[in-house]
Amino acid sequence: MNEIRILPENVASQIAAGEVVDRPASVVRELIDNSIDAGAVRITIRIEKGGKGLIRVSDNGMGMSRDDLLLCIERHATSKIETASDLYSVKSLGFRGEAIPSIASVSRMQITSRPRDQLEGHRLKISGGKLTAIEETGAPAGTVVEAKDIFFNMPARRKFLRRSRTETDHIIDTLSRAVLPYPTINFKLEDSGKTIMNFPSSNQVLPRLSSLMGRKVAESMEEAEENNQGMSIHAFLAPPELSRTRGDRLFVYVNGRNIRDRLITRAVAEGYGQRLMKGRYPQVALFMELDPSNVDVNVHPTKQEVRFHNSRTVFQAIASTIEKALSKSSHPFFSQVIHQDENLIKDNRADSFTFVSKPAPGYSSKGRTTRSPSTAEVHEQLTPWEPMHERSMVKEGPEVIGQLGNTYILCQGKDGLVMVDQHAAHERVVYENLKKGFDVSHMEVQSLLLPHELELSAKETRIALKNGHHLSRIGIELEHFGGNTFLLRSHPAILKNPQWDSFFSELFEGLEKGEPEDESMLDKLLTVMACHGAVRSGDHMTHEEMVHLLTQLEEMDLPTNCPHGRPVFKHFTYYEIEKMFKRVV
Repeated sequence: MNEIRILPENVASQIAAGEVVDRPASVVRELIDNSIDAGAVRITIRIEKGGKGLIRVSDNGMGMSRDDLLLCIERHATSKIETASDLYSVKSLGFRGEAIPSIASVSRMQITSRPRDQLEGHRLKISGGKLTAIEETGAPAGTVVEAKDIFFNMPARRKFLRRSRTETDHIIDTLSRAVLPYPTINFKLEDSGKTIMNFPSSNQVLPRLSSLMGRKVAESMEEAEENNQGMSIHAFLAPPELSRTRGDRLFVYVNGRNIRDRLITRAVAEGYGQRLMKGRYPQVALFMELDPSNVDVNVHPTKQEVRFHNSRTVFQAIASTIEKALSKSSHPFFSQVIHQDENLIKDNRADSFTFVSKPAPGYSSKGRTTRSPSTAEVHEQLTPWEPMHERSMVKEGPEVIGQLGNTYILCQGKDGLVMVDQHAAHERVVYENLKKGFDVSHMEVQSLLLPHELELSAKETRIALKNGHHLSRIGIELEHFGGNTFLLRSHPAILKNPQWDSFFSELFEGLEKGEPEDESMLDKLLTVMACHGAVRSGDHMTHEEMVHLLTQLEEMDLPTNCPHGRPVFKHFTYYEIEKMFKRVV
């Protein structure tokens, strides 16, 4: 007796449908794709019970004849491709000919359609994959697809569907991701006759972004465009301070197709770099146009995963485009500078200005027991700077007016108050100085006359012995003294009396997760060193030290964020302050 048998057609169809249709939102996505491919400029989706009761998608596209209606319910019947080679030049959203027959096999479906050049339409009815009727009918030009009772013939699959509210949320997310590349198409979503989403047609993407992300986010977005090596990138980037704990506001499109791709997600994060804290995700709309032969869209049944021919080039292009756009965004301090001649200013490097240094008002700090470093100690950590009179001809900038809680530097600007986190600011300065010193193989090292004794754990001992030569490259010399004991012979000069136990604990944690030759790993090590080498919260700073620190901050490549991604400063306008005190309504 044979053990292998051919499955019945209805079973095979249901198995295939399970790959394409896993919930009502999948049905909505496939039907929307078909409507867009049909050239529709108006698409209306109506659902009931979260799509479990009814999904109805109507459009005013090209429509289908009677023969096409009968063919569209056959598996692998499509108008998008003819040969296997066409898979490498796909420009449409659909191409496999699987969506309609898959949906029909797990629902009670009805399709009504009329081509634009014909006077009469036709209605086709199919239940559980079996054709029940086809008839002539009056209908507007376009196509209406109704799918009722999803998974009615697969009770085991139907019980895995969530409650109606949850399924509706998935449909909303699906529609939200479909509408951005097609602003000229009017989309509407109705739930039991009530309109819950409406996207009027427009010639611009900004109204769609405003509807999806909010007006404040949309208006603050930085627009970036880049054409490189046959690839076009158009991105809308929200400021880092508007980042979120979830990556649900990252919209990525390749040739108009919404995709979810880890490579592109990493490239976006790389472009934002140290502007984002760990665990935070930016709000981004990224549109890519490239030769279809350089991207394979036939790698997953849902067509939301793709494979790039040259993924490294794509990664670098996206990261570079985002980094350039964010670098161009003005420094908040710059907005407070009044230039004598705008034509003299060519770039941000020329926008330097002098922080006003006036005698600090006399006040005392109470309740702090932390030892305050002397002026000389802090100046040793801060790099010398050029005389300010040699800089561009600009008027005086914000005035340093004091220190709040031995933690924040307060500056009075032309249009408000700027609070600077002294630790984050100095951490940025130390990090970039360390990196520049490492890049030119000139990192200042402090040798200890009396070595510092360290007791490490067994795991830390193993890491220290394995990475001794790597540690020496960043100025740290550890001598094994037997067992788990090590002697610290030298360290980077920038580190001033850190807590060595916590410093090495963080340093070894970073070494355990990668090789120091990797650029990302080197950044982690330098970040740990910068954190422990910077002025800390609670350290008192003199007025001159604060002015010196902010002057150095202006010279940094990324003065807005510390190496961990935390913001360095916060700007409060006079209007915001007056609203706080009810001086304005």
